[in-house]
Amino acid sequence: MRIVADIHNHSRFSRACSPELTLENLAKWGKIKGVNLLTTADFTHPIWLKECEERLIDNGGGFYTLKTGDAEVYFIFTTELSFIYKKGEKTRRVHNIVLAPNISAVKKLNKKLLDHGINLHSDGRPILGMSDRDFLEMAKTVDEKIEVIPAHIWTPWFSLFGSKSGFNNVEECYEDMAPYIFALETGLSSDPLMNYQVSALDKYILISNSDSHSLQNIGREANVFEIMPQDFSYDELIRILKQQDVNKFLYTVEFYPEEGRYHFDGHRDCQIALSPQQTKHNKGICPKCQKPLTVGVQYRVEELADRDYGYLPPHKPGFKKMVELDKIIAECLSIQNRQAKKVQNIYFEIIKNFGSEFNVLINLTNDELENLNKYSPLLPIGIRRVRENKLSVEPGYDGEYGKIKIFSAAEKLQIKPKQNQLF
Repeated sequence: MRIVADIHNHSRFSRACSPELTLENLAKWGKIKGVNLLTTADFTHPIWLKECEERLIDNGGGFYTLKTGDAEVYFIFTTELSFIYKKGEKTRRVHNIVLAPNISAVKKLNKKLLDHGINLHSDGRPILGMSDRDFLEMAKTVDEKIEVIPAHIWTPWFSLFGSKSGFNNVEECYEDMAPYIFALETGLSSDPLMNYQVSALDKYILISNSDSHSLQNIGREANVFEIMPQDFSYDELIRILKQQDVNKFLYTVEFYPEEGRYHFDGHRDCQIALSPQQTKHNKGICPKCQKPLTVGVQYRVEELADRDYGYLPPHKPGFKKMVELDKIIAECLSIQNRQAKKVQNIYFEIIKNFGSEFNVLINLTNDELENLNKYSPLLPIGIRRVRENKLSVEPGYDGEYGKIKIFSAAEKLQIKPKQNQLF
């Protein structure tokens, strides 16, 4: 049983998230994308949790499905929590993914947080004024099966290793509770090979998730497992991660890290993007406004690295880099906005004919891809180039996404559309 899991996204109750993020829409878009294990997300929010309890049914083993509709998309109870506290004369800001085995454990944890005076009503991703270490200890007293995974570990502002407020190693953050940390989320601006430049991370399993604030971005990063139907459960998922069972954990689906919003250093307001080498040359100062730069992921990885890029430790899952299908379509049509009506019409026609976005991007053979010629002769070529890492990316920085380029202007002119091209 092939499981494509995206276990870090959000509901409409999190700040800066789409109001369309309902359980029904999450399930709908899970099918569109080809993701069949999603998180409910935001389980600390009282109204959202009430909706989850009313609309989901426990299928046993810690996974849930909608009471109405089909059972093709499963939900797991996870959430993201924000920790802000002082440690070592420095204000720390770290985000963690919290996984719970069932709704009963969720309710117990929420009560414990309320008892500690945490405001759970204000946001789907609440801020906790306690240390990561103390929370992990508290969670384990509530239920031994509650697990914590540091989120998007390199992001500058809110992460374990972030340049603005993070730590230099796992133990510094979680102290005596560090042995309970078994997995790390790489985030959009790094890939596994970047992470493996730091040998101290070899002992952890790396996972990738979308951290989606909208339906369209579900599955832009994900984890692919092969699990027998009779074994499909929360306990088995955790076992696979803890034991790094690469027979079951096949690969992660990755953003091109350069496309992530914090890959390079820079200043968004100044429209300045710099590589780590350029940042060092400028001594961390923006050449335009003369203020400190926002130091990005690549710089921070290189700061902690003790290996060159390219090393892959043995017995680790593989990974595939991906560009979302509607972005590829938009480039093939020379349309800037992936939300444009023409792009979306083609996107949904392809989904209707080929099952899901992941099926198109990952599973279709080269011969099958040729069926996409009718939408644009560039489309099969574009998907193959993404699979083969034959593209260029202008790196993202300081909150600005990077820009993908698959074709040159000259190539687009050489490969002329057919007269009977649809849409």
